[in-house]
Amino acid sequence: MNPIIAMLKENNISDAQINELFVALTSNPLAAMATISQLGLPQEQLQQLMGQVMQNPTLIKEAVTELGLDFSKVVEAQAKMQK
Repeated sequence: MNPIIAMLKENNISDAQINELFVALTSNPLAAMATISQLGLPQEQLQQLMGQVMQNPTLIKEAVTELGLDFSKVVEAQAKMQK
């Protein structure tokens, strides 16, 4: 299981919230950061999760694939962030 998804599940984040988070990550990464901060994760895990999301796009791709979402939107979002 993807480590981001695993961490979220360990903190009793529902599947619906996880899907919502990754949809946000693929469509608007900056807004997704606000969504992540509202999940109620302990501060240490929140920082770790934010670091993984920002520094390792491969994990996002794996999670998106695992959840059955559209990865092409991730690529579009990354292009928007680099502008």
